[in-house]
Amino acid sequence: MRFFRTAGFLFSGLYLRAMENNETVCACALGKVFGYEPRIALSLVENLGSASAVFALPQKERDALLAPYSKYSGKLTDALLESTAAELADLEGRGCRYLPLSHPCFPEALRECEDPPAGLYYRSSSPPEEIFRPRPAIAIVGTRDMSAYGKEWCTRIVSALSQAPEKPVIVSGLAYGIDITAHMAALGCGLSTLAVLPNGIETVYPGAHRVAAGKIAGSPGSALLTDYPPGTGPVAFTFLRRNRIIAALCRATILIESKKHGGGLITARLAAGYGRDVFVLPGRIDDLRSEGCNILLKEKTAEPIVSLSLLGEQLGLGKYCLRSRRSFLSRAEDTYRDAPEVRRRAILKVAEAIGHQRGITPQRLCLETGLAYGELTAIVMMLESDGLISTDLMGRCSVNVKND
Repeated sequence: MRFFRTAGFLFSGLYLRAMENNETVCACALGKVFGYEPRIALSLVENLGSASAVFALPQKERDALLAPYSKYSGKLTDALLESTAAELADLEGRGCRYLPLSHPCFPEALRECEDPPAGLYYRSSSPPEEIFRPRPAIAIVGTRDMSAYGKEWCTRIVSALSQAPEKPVIVSGLAYGIDITAHMAALGCGLSTLAVLPNGIETVYPGAHRVAAGKIAGSPGSALLTDYPPGTGPVAFTFLRRNRIIAALCRATILIESKKHGGGLITARLAAGYGRDVFVLPGRIDDLRSEGCNILLKEKTAEPIVSLSLLGEQLGLGKYCLRSRRSFLSRAEDTYRDAPEVRRRAILKVAEAIGHQRGITPQRLCLETGLAYGELTAIVMMLESDGLISTDLMGRCSVNVKND
């Protein structure tokens, strides 16, 4: 067995369990140096046969691999390997691992792109064989400032896809709005989901989604992913690169809502550039949240979603017949069938008004139902507590989509 000695650090199959671990450490080290220019790392690996072969060379020969006066000159050091190995060991203790491009489980769709990352950090309770097994991946992205219409249809689309013969994994970016709605809808429907982060794997952005991130990492076949090394914070450029990975991982991207300039729109364009299918949720012409979707339709870059029954077949997931959904009013009737009659009538009056007008305000509900504001808000809080509706920061009410 061949041994590679670095400054006080012995790399061998015995020391790091197997030579595969040595390759992982070396690949991760290359990724840390050339993370923003992964093509350099990939070129070195391609020319020498492996990442470990790069570090097997004497220091002078490693430096000679780079162009004269390269900004990376002198960075491929033994000390880098030591710190990388220690960092990976620390991450492993926190449930995080690194998957190099050379690993057989590395996502094939991402590997085939002309600019794949040198590797992926991931956090999950599942092994890479389960997370990255061959299966259809569908990206669902959109605006952070989603409307009640966008939230409802995001949930309905994920629910419909969960009924397809071939179950997809839902991929998004863990951001506010459409992203987190897609992740949570996937878990609620029994689908796996992958959240691609714009920062290092040891942190969650936004911080408000730490609990959701924990649920994703703890769900079978689901994971948090990033190609950024620990310590990388979320800045404008990291979001753009994050969107590239989302688009490349998936056979199709669905844009739910997007303004004229937005991350979701960028992801959809990247997906089209990779030759992937792009679908959008059509919206009103005068709705700023639908402007990006309508632009893609005008450019013929994307197809409109016009039928949930046909969507699965369009995405290559097979034909299916959607289960009929009980009306929101019938669900409310069943939930409160034992309530006193006067109270029950008031509840159903509120439920009927919410069911007929997505995003209705409490003030409008008062006018529609004739109920006093205090009684109305108590009913709205009860409906929300029982999971039948959700309200936004403005108090607007929308039905929670559910298939029975």
